[in-house]
Amino acid sequence: MTNKNPHITVDAVITHEDTILLIKRKHYPFKDRWALPGGFVEYGETCEKAVQREILEETGIEMKITGLIGVYSDPNRDPRGHTISIVYRGESHTVELIAGDDAAEAKFFKVHQLPELAFDHAQIIKDAFMREM
Repeated sequence: MTNKNPHITVDAVITHEDTILLIKRKHYPFKDRWALPGGFVEYGETCEKAVQREILEETGIEMKITGLIGVYSDPNRDPRGHTISIVYRGESHTVELIAGDDAAEAKFFKVHQLPELAFDHAQIIKDAFMREM
C-alpha cells in the first residue's frame, strides 16, 4: 500500500451456538494465523456487499448481516499500511464450510478456546461479546 489514504476492509463475527467462525490465513501478513473472515472493499462496492462477498469467497457460506460491531481504525492494526475495518455481526444457516480465496482453512471454534489471532481480532471478538451482554 503506497498511497496516503487508508484502505477500507470489512470483517465479520459469525457465531453458531457457542462457536465463532475463523479462517486460517493463507498469505502475508499473519500467514497460518487465525482471523475473522473478511477483506478489502472493492471500488464501487458497498461495505455490506463486500463483507458478504468476502465471507462467501473465504468460507463458502452466505451471510446475513445482523448488526454492526464497530469500526477499527488504529493506523498500526495492519503491517501492510493504514486500514480501517468495518466489522459486522452476521449469521448463516449453513455450517458446512469450504475454505477458499485467501483462507487455507475455515473452522468454527469454541468462543472460550480460541487460537492466537491475527491483527486486532482478539479485541474485536471481545468487543462483540461485551456488546451482546
